[in-house]
Amino acid sequence: MSVQQEAGSGGEALEVWIDQDLCTGDGICVQYAPEVFELDIDGLAYVRGAGEELLQAPGATTPVPLPLLTDVVDSAKECPGECIHVRRVSDRVEVFGPDAQ
Repeated sequence: MSVQQEAGSGGEALEVWIDQDLCTGDGICVQYAPEVFELDIDGLAYVRGAGEELLQAPGATTPVPLPLLTDVVDSAKECPGECIHVRRVSDRVEVFGPDAQ
């Protein structure tokens, strides 16, 4: 997937990551955007990388595909653990999530 296909408002590329220390394992993110999020055997949510691989390294990010932007943002808004962070790639400023400016 190219950077042109991953964008937020204004055409800026966005990425998402999950803070597993705060994840409650409710799976709301997976319900909203199963293409981006997945629950692992440990009961916590992780982001998916290219080729559907689960990114388990702390702070691992994945691009937000434009067609899934609304679903990813809704996941961040509805997450009971407030652990989903969506930020601009260019300056790493959080635009949706608990630390959004």
